[in-house]
Amino acid sequence: MLPLRVTLMSLLLAANTVLHVVPLLVVALVKAALPLDRLRKASNPMLTGLAESWIGANSWMVDRFSRAHVQVQEDVALQRDGHYLVLANHQSWVDIVVLQKVFNRRIPLLRFFLKRQLFWVPLLGLAWWALDFPFMGRHTPKQIARRPELARRDIEATRRACEKFREIPVAIMNFVEGTRFTPAKHARQGAPYRHLLKPKSGGAAFVLDAMGQGLHAILDVTIAYPGGRPSLVDLMADRVPAIRVHVRQRPIPAELLHGDYQNDRAFRVRFQQWMNGLWQEKDADMARLLGG
Repeated sequence: MLPLRVTLMSLLLAANTVLHVVPLLVVALVKAALPLDRLRKASNPMLTGLAESWIGANSWMVDRFSRAHVQVQEDVALQRDGHYLVLANHQSWVDIVVLQKVFNRRIPLLRFFLKRQLFWVPLLGLAWWALDFPFMGRHTPKQIARRPELARRDIEATRRACEKFREIPVAIMNFVEGTRFTPAKHARQGAPYRHLLKPKSGGAAFVLDAMGQGLHAILDVTIAYPGGRPSLVDLMADRVPAIRVHVRQRPIPAELLHGDYQNDRAFRVRFQQWMNGLWQEKDADMARLLGG
């Protein structure tokens, strides 16, 4: 029955995607053709509603096809019209499914910074574009050292995206580690954390600088899988016994709201120290959620 279960769920997820993305793209094209900015803004709730409906249907299917129980501990009163920077650890593509399930219709639509290559994912790439998800380059330190303009290009892309986000309730999602956790990556980094990779602070710093007072809080999310880090196939195959999530709301330190992370070394050190302290707490939360 396992191949049948995975095949059936894959087909239902694909059908749900087509069912929602096609009308979303139609609305996006109409929005692009509208002559007045206020008319274009008026179409945003329809786009968001379609995205939230898609997420809701996906979450319903996960509930029906999987016995994985998502246990959520929240130290926060969430706001549907809030303005959040959401920071989370990253272990699996299942993280995105979990985040969407936990937050859908409880905070504004989560918007991720995506690699430019993901624009070419069939249907979904266009959907992310229509929903104003920012597309970024992903460059190595060596590439940036040879071509510093690559870093400036991404900073400008972040600023342009944040300018749009100032006008609407928003939840900007950032996987601070920059990549999914694996034991091999953990060993290569020599990370001082038991369950996490080293945090990369640049993306969060750029968002806080660009948004200024436009954000009112940080949602610090810790995701743990006591049965081991799963794949999406594991989720569809009902091989994920439990998922545990802890959500904290943190104030945004005023001294970190405005600063030149790229060029001001003293500010960069302060920001990294703050992020490292947050990650130490998250590592302790991970140990507790994993049961040891």
